Amino acid sequence: MTQLSPLLNRITQNPGQCGGRPCIRGMRIRVSDILEMLADNVSKEEILADFPDLEAEDIQACLLFAARRTEFPRITA
Repeated sequence: MTQLSPLLNRITQNPGQCGGRPCIRGMRIRVSDILEMLADNVSKEEILADFPDLEAEDIQACLLFAARRTEFPRITA
C-alpha cells in the first residue's frame, strides 16, 4: 500500500477551484466526476479518451482517494 501513496499527490484541493472540491492535478476535473463515471460503467479507456489531459494513474488516484475516505474505526461488541 505504501507504493500507492504517491498517487494521492495527484489529487489537489484549492479553495478557489471547483468550490474547494478535490480535483486532479490542479485541473478542473473533479475526483467525484471520475468516480461517478466509473460507477456508471464508463470504462477507463472512455474516460481517458474524453479527457485527453488525464493519465491512467489519475483514475487510480481517484479510486485510492475514495477508498481512503471510507476508512472508519472498527466497532466491536
